[in-house]
Amino acid sequence: MSKVYDIGVLPGDGIGPEVVNEALKVLDAIQSIYGFQTRREHLPYGAEHFLKTGETMPDAAFDRVRQMHAVLFGAIGDPRIEVGKLEFAIIAGMRHRLDLYVNLRPVKLYHESLCPLKGKTPADIDMLFLRENTEDAYAGIHGSTKKDTEHEIALQQMVYTARGTERIIRHAFQLARKRGPKPGKDKPQVTLIDKANAVRAQDIWTRIFARVAKEHPDVATDHAYIDAACMWMIKNPEWFDVAVTTNLFGDIITDLGAMLIGGMGIAASGNIHPGKVSMFEGSHGSAPKYKGTDKASPLATILAMGLMLDHVGEAEASKALEATVARLIQTGKVRSLKAGDHRCSELGTMVRDALLERARVHH
Repeated sequence: MSKVYDIGVLPGDGIGPEVVNEALKVLDAIQSIYGFQTRREHLPYGAEHFLKTGETMPDAAFDRVRQMHAVLFGAIGDPRIEVGKLEFAIIAGMRHRLDLYVNLRPVKLYHESLCPLKGKTPADIDMLFLRENTEDAYAGIHGSTKKDTEHEIALQQMVYTARGTERIIRHAFQLARKRGPKPGKDKPQVTLIDKANAVRAQDIWTRIFARVAKEHPDVATDHAYIDAACMWMIKNPEWFDVAVTTNLFGDIITDLGAMLIGGMGIAASGNIHPGKVSMFEGSHGSAPKYKGTDKASPLATILAMGLMLDHVGEAEASKALEATVARLIQTGKVRSLKAGDHRCSELGTMVRDALLERARVHH
């Protein structure tokens, strides 16, 4: 009896429906090869739904999602709706209400032609970022007074809890162990990225990191303040293995990481609660100017689906999918990740066909 996974499909806005459609095309192929099935449920939430109904994402939808294995997500954001309204209700809504505390962002270069740095190769750029996903300045505690006057004061609280900090740090050490040491190293390494010298509340990260590190003597540790970490990411990206950081800094530095591997069109991410329903998406936004043009790269969403397969327990299928995308890039079949150089539908078909061919050869 083949395994069946319940998958929520939330295409959202802009290029979301197009990139999700290509990912599902690939999913059809990979489940036929690896002998599992998916029951897919369309989740209509986003700009069109909001404009028709006035509803962002209702409580009943979150209750339904809790019964699933995972959600494949496109993108949210539409210029017709005030900035942040849908994003906070839907993306942040999922992260907070489903307690998706791990934002997992692989930064892995598949071919040197995609990297803007001189002389850096795939051997240099292979890192895993874990961004805490539920606290910090994104906890939603904010306000202002004396609005639209010269005396206006606007505040947003950075919030760090011992529980929230410890669980993401602990997960980083567990993932480093699972990943093993990089070539030429005798231990895997976890780097803590913070700004505890200036944002003194982040001392909680320093102390908890030190305590958890003592429990993992088989894992090397390092530390960098966020400004220095951004500098070293450009100068010596090979120094990074697994890195763990706060929500705000993680949001910023992982976009920098995306540019090292070819841009947002190949940057995958997972919003994960280990062992529970989790959400997977390309790291890009909704890119309204490309909506309906068949120009956006679906590779970020396809690779995010690979993370989803790993999460539900289909590790072999996940590895095959990533290897297939990597090979298409390495052999020059994917010439570029720039919008419009390949059609969105063309890239989806290319990955699907390459997977089917790979399966035929191996069997």
